Amino acid sequence: MGYYGFYYLDPTYILVLICAICSMIASARVNSTFRKYDRVRSQTGMTGAQAARLLLQRAGITDVSVEHIRGTLTDHYDPRNKVLRLSDATYGSASVAAVGVAAHECGHAMQHDEGYGPLKFRSALVPVANFGSRAGIPILLLGLFLGYNQTLIQIGIWVFSLAVLFQLVTLPVEFNASRRALRLLDEQGILQGQEVGQCRSVLSAAAMTYVAAAAAAVVQLLRLILLFGGGRRRDD
Repeated sequence: MGYYGFYYLDPTYILVLICAICSMIASARVNSTFRKYDRVRSQTGMTGAQAARLLLQRAGITDVSVEHIRGTLTDHYDPRNKVLRLSDATYGSASVAAVGVAAHECGHAMQHDEGYGPLKFRSALVPVANFGSRAGIPILLLGLFLGYNQTLIQIGIWVFSLAVLFQLVTLPVEFNASRRALRLLDEQGILQGQEVGQCRSVLSAAAMTYVAAAAAAVVQLLRLILLFGGGRRRDD
C-alpha cells in the first residue's frame, strides 16, 4: 500500500473515532444535566445575573460588569473588557443550573483579578494557539504535497502542538473556577443544602467537555507524530 493509502486507511483512525464518541457523550451529558437542574428553582430565587453581581461584590471586584448575551450556554468571562456575559439560559433564570454557571464565570473573573497563574498562561497562549489550530495541519499537508518535506512536516506538528498545549492548560483553569464557584455559593448561602450537590453535578458535567476536548487534541497530536514524525517517507 502506498503512503497516501496508509494515511487514509491507517488503524490509528480508531483513536479518532473513540475520541469523537467521547466528545459526543460529554456534550450530551452536559446538556441533559443542565436541562435537569434548569428545572429546579433555587431556594433563594436569585437569578444568575443577581448571583454573579453579588459574588463579584463580595469578592471586592467592582470593575467587572455583568451583561446579557444571546444563545444557550454561551456564557463566558471576557478578561480584556472585564465583562461577564451570561446567556439566555443563565442571565434571568433562577434555577440551580443557571446560578452555578454564573458562579463559574465569576470564578474566572476572580482568577483574573488575583493574577491566577494558569489563567495568565492560557491568555498568553491564545494568539499562538489560534495560529496552531488554523495553520498546523495545512503546513503539514504542504510538506506532504512537496514530496514529503520533513522540515515542513515537523514545523506543522510543532505548530499544531501549540493548540494542544492550550487545551491542556485550560483544564486546571476550568476546574479551579468550578471549585471557587461551589465554595462561594455555599459560603454566601446563595445555594443551600442539596442544591450545592446539584450544582456540582452541572459543573462536573461541563468540565468533562473540556477533558474530552483535551484528550481528542492529544490523541490527534500523537497520531500525527506516529504517522509523520518518523523522518522518512512511508512506502510499501
